[in-house]
Parts: sequence; structure tokens; C-alpha cells
Amino acid sequence: MAFESFVAAQAFFLWSVFGISVVLGATVNKTNFCTMGAVSDWVNMGDTGRFHAWLLAIAVALLGVVALEPAGLVNAGAAFPPYRSGQLIWAENLLGGLLFGIGMTLASGCGNKCLVRIGGGNLKSILVFAVIAVIAYFMINPFPGSDQTLFTVLFYDWIRPLAVDVGASQDLGTLVAGSEHAVQARAIIGGALGVLLLVLVFRSRDFRGSANNVIGGLVVGLAVLAAWYVTSNAMINTDGEQYSLQAYAQQWDFLAESDAGKPADTRPLAPQSFTFINPMGQTAGYTAAGFQHAYLTFGVMSVFGVVLGSLLWSLVSRSFRFEWFASFRDFINHLFGATLMGFGGVLALGCTIGQGITGISTLALGSFIAFGGILLGSAVTMKIQYYKLVYEADASFMAALVTALVDMHLLPKSLRRLEAV
Repeated sequence: MAFESFVAAQAFFLWSVFGISVVLGATVNKTNFCTMGAVSDWVNMGDTGRFHAWLLAIAVALLGVVALEPAGLVNAGAAFPPYRSGQLIWAENLLGGLLFGIGMTLASGCGNKCLVRIGGGNLKSILVFAVIAVIAYFMINPFPGSDQTLFTVLFYDWIRPLAVDVGASQDLGTLVAGSEHAVQARAIIGGALGVLLLVLVFRSRDFRGSANNVIGGLVVGLAVLAAWYVTSNAMINTDGEQYSLQAYAQQWDFLAESDAGKPADTRPLAPQSFTFINPMGQTAGYTAAGFQHAYLTFGVMSVFGVVLGSLLWSLVSRSFRFEWFASFRDFINHLFGATLMGFGGVLALGCTIGQGITGISTLALGSFIAFGGILLGSAVTMKIQYYKLVYEADASFMAALVTALVDMHLLPKSLRRLEAV
């Protein structure tokens, strides 16, 4: 998809993403696709329906990427964020995943679900969005009049030294077979993993019988793949050569005739797919900049698109309704959860969609670590909440925590503090 100008290519890039996002938001609302709900159903009721929908989305995105990448139709190696970076920030992936998992449980859903809830009239999610947006923005961007960010102040000095240099790339193909055979290895590993997930998902008769779960997983996975394709193939023809949006913007002074349409940052022009925490921060930056076109990015368009898609489905299905906090404690839980999601989503380089589907589709090792951290943080938090609810004043936080870890086979049974329920 080659265009004669940067403006035309960028318009295609942004509006295509917006259209995909509208479909994504409407589908997630319609099918109740929810990653936090998936963990809750599994942990609390043993129901794996929505968790299988999540796995289906991973399988579809993964199989699509490993099929299209060898043909040059997806460029996950140049992605934003850099999932396959040779620097494995495993501690950030793990800690960020844990914080995000805890936060999304307290705040009633992940970043994507927050946007879907806003479209459905949930006013609580507006607070969650605002808190995440501000924290995510300042985790990456410096404070006014300073060169320091929240990340450099709170995390960089002690967590970044734990990173491990794994060479050219951290994707499983490169780690297993080296750079020369990485493409083939990714095709084999990704293909095998994707097929294994499909078998695991569709062997469940209950899952096959749920149209919403099947549609939700399929559409979310295809949306992630479609975004990869669009952002990897928007090109500009200039003087007989083709440039990607990012490459053109990086050479703007040599290629462009004026500064009209020049983006504020070239990184969001790279190939990418859906993630929602950093984009909330980008939306805060876009708003603070007075809605200047230079600050309009993939992330901003995806945020607006998901909200609009959810709103449209809410109106069509007549499910739109306003919802506010049930109590002051409910307010505090959402506030604290949003704070953890803001920090965790940036540290982990993504959320349940950004790392749990988009990142895993690149076979990046850090994405699997972040995904595991999210699941662990969310599951333990749900277990604690459940024991606190059942035992009320008789259960201390530590007793509930230890018992939750025993239930998940992370501590020996001899340490159990509360009777299983």
C-alpha cells in the first residue's frame, strides 16, 4: 500500500486503525470478551470459557503473524514497543505484569475493558482512565521543567541493571536457532504453539457451544493481526524509492518540502498492534497539546475507536446505562487499581492485550513473562478477595494471601491458614 505523500499514508494508517478499533470495541462489548473476567471465571468457578476465548485470540494473532512475516507483510521486528529487543527486561516484565494483574482486578477490568465500559456508560471507568493516562504519560515523558520521568525516579536505578542482553533478539526463534534461522524457527515454534492452543480451545464442547466466546476470541485475534498488517504496509513513494512512515519521518528534513504534517514523535509510526496503557498516556499528551494533529497516533485512534465501537453497540443493544461507585471503598479500590495498572502496564510494556496477545504474537520471551505475571497477580488478588469475603473479620490479609498461594500450589499445604472454600 504505497502513497504519494506522507499525509495520505498517515491518514490511511490512522483511519484504518480507527476502523479496526471500532469493530474491536463493539465486539468486546457484545461478546463480553474480558481478560479479567476470564481469570475470575477460571479461579472462582472453574469456568474456562472466557479464558479459552483469550487463548483463541492469541492463537489467531500468533498464527497470522508467523504466516505473514516471512512474506514481508508483517514487520514485528521493528515494532513499537520493541517487543523483540535484545535487552530482556525480565524484572520489569514480571513486576509490571504482577502490578497490572492486581490493578485490573481491583479496577474491574484491563485497559481495553476500561474503554469498553466507558462506551457503555460506566462513569467509574472514566476515573480509571484518567489515572492510568496521567501515570502512563509521566512514566515515559519528563515532568515539566525537568528531564526526569516517573520511571527514572522510581524504577530505573534498581530495576534496569537486572536486564539481560540476549543478543540480536529475544524472540523464541532467534533464541533457539540464532539469527540466521530465526524466521524458520519462529514459523515452527509459532505454528506448533498456535495449533496446540486451537486444539486446547476447541476440544471443549462448552466453548464450541458458546457463539460469543468463539466470536470474541476470533475477532480480537483478527483485529490484532489486521493492525499489524496495516501498520507494516503503509508506505510512501518518493523519488522512486519507498519509505515506511517512520523512516520518512526520521528523514523529514531531507525528504519533505515543509514542516506541514510533521509528527511530534516518530516512534508511534512504527509497525504495531493493540495495547492500551501507553496509548492512554498518548491520549493525555494529545489532549494537553490542544488536540494538535502532530500528536495524533495509533494509540490515540485506538482509544477513541474502542470507546466509539462500544458506545455504538450499547446504543444498538439498549444496554447503555450510567454506573457510579457503589461505596467509598469501591472508589478507593478503583483508584488504587488504576494506579497499579498505570505503573504496571508501562513497566511490562503492555497489558492483557498488549503483551497477552500482541506481544505473544511476536514470540518475545518478555511477553510470556509479562503474561504470566498478569495471570499470577490477578489470580492471587481474586483468591484473597474471595477468602476475605467468606471469612470477613476472621481472615487477616496475610492469612488470605498465604492460603491463596497454597491453593495455587505455590506454597506447601502445611502453611494453609484458612480452610478451603
